[in-house]
Amino acid sequence: MRSSISEIDLHNLTVDDALYQLERYLNKSVREGLDVVWVIHGKGEGVLRSEVHRHLTGHKLVGEFRLADYYHGGNGVTRVELSDW
Repeated sequence: MRSSISEIDLHNLTVDDALYQLERYLNKSVREGLDVVWVIHGKGEGVLRSEVHRHLTGHKLVGEFRLADYYHGGNGVTRVELSDW
């Protein structure tokens, strides 16, 4: 049974670097048996958030994702539920 949550902070990275780190992080998180991960992409103009969401859409390791609620970072953070693939 999987449990635990974890986070990765991608803000202040270029889009290419952020997506590379995100992919490594998703693979590592699944190997470690995590259920949920939090991706910190920052608020700013939303460019990184959009690219992160594009990357997550249809990803084989991702069940679903959504912006975090206000108390967990709002539109600067995405909550990702990992799939059982």
